[in-house]
Amino acid sequence: MTTSTRGTASREKVLPAVLVLEDGRVFRGRAYGAVGETFGEAVFSTGMTGYQETLTDPSYHRQVVVMTAPHVGNTGVNDEDPESRRIWVAGYVVRDPARVPSNWRSRRSLDEELAAQGVVGISGIDTRALTRHLRERGAMRVGIFSGDAVRDDAALLAEVRETPGMKGADLAAEVATAEPYVVPAVGEKRFTVAAVDLGIKGMTPHRMAERGIEVHVLPATATADDVHALDPDGVFFSNGPGDPATADHPVSVMRSVLERGTPLFGICFGNQILGRALGFGTYKLKYGHRGINQPVQDRTTGKVEVTAHNHGFAVDAPLDKVSDTPFGRAEVSHVCLNDNVVEGLRLLDKPAFSVQYHPEAAAGPHDAAYLFDRFVSLMEGQRA
Repeated sequence: MTTSTRGTASREKVLPAVLVLEDGRVFRGRAYGAVGETFGEAVFSTGMTGYQETLTDPSYHRQVVVMTAPHVGNTGVNDEDPESRRIWVAGYVVRDPARVPSNWRSRRSLDEELAAQGVVGISGIDTRALTRHLRERGAMRVGIFSGDAVRDDAALLAEVRETPGMKGADLAAEVATAEPYVVPAVGEKRFTVAAVDLGIKGMTPHRMAERGIEVHVLPATATADDVHALDPDGVFFSNGPGDPATADHPVSVMRSVLERGTPLFGICFGNQILGRALGFGTYKLKYGHRGINQPVQDRTTGKVEVTAHNHGFAVDAPLDKVSDTPFGRAEVSHVCLNDNVVEGLRLLDKPAFSVQYHPEAAAGPHDAAYLFDRFVSLMEGQRA
């Protein structure tokens, strides 16, 4: 069975909808967006704003996103803020959707956009209760059913339990670009960076371009030879969906980059890839970190940042010691202050580092923008 089945066009009248979790918990509400049925992993996002960037983040592929903020859709949907070519979430759950969007950039309502892209959602449920349930029980498989798809609860639960989970899912190639493309530097070109697209957000190469970097975005299937053929000043590994334990190919490519000593920067999935390349394990978090208000400490400076997150897996590395790896010494550079999850790694003997969160700040906050400058500094140092 496929994990997500897209729905039909938006309804003309309010239709009932039901959300069924794999442990049997049921929430009843109203159809929102497309009508039909969809399946995925139920996760919650704590951001009060930035829903358009969340919806179009490829890292949310095969996930049903529950918004903890009660009012969603107030500013509608515009044509400037999408982070990729389409909405990637498998389903969308909100409590009180905006009846009338109001923003000078708005072109259509969120409900209309979800329906146009076939994204099945549900509104009018107690998202606070659902979030508390996921915090206690953990992220789990879920189905949303609306219109004619609403049937006997037992039958719906059986469908949900037939769908695959996120553990063991290899998804990067499903969301990455099929062909290489170039994002030119803004102003004078200073560096060339090869960016391996594992689910990259549009703002990420833009942030590098702002710093004089010409970014060559490569498919997730790119080989080490493809990367080295560009003779890049630096290599970047992006965010993306799925279980890092399945990412043997990008791990192999990264190890080749590390052997050459080319400056390397990874974010989110790229951080997990670096962890694996260094010999650390990864594991699935109970309910993950998602939203734009996660506190992280940069251990190299002591500074605490408010950061944007979207990850359900983490690197299993020791927090308080320097580790010996095949590429020299490594340490945990960033840590989440809520639960001590590893949020960053850096090599001490080679120019390579990564973070688990999203410094491109789409949508906000901007505390971590300095990480792109840190990448530039590595490339300057290597050139010198």
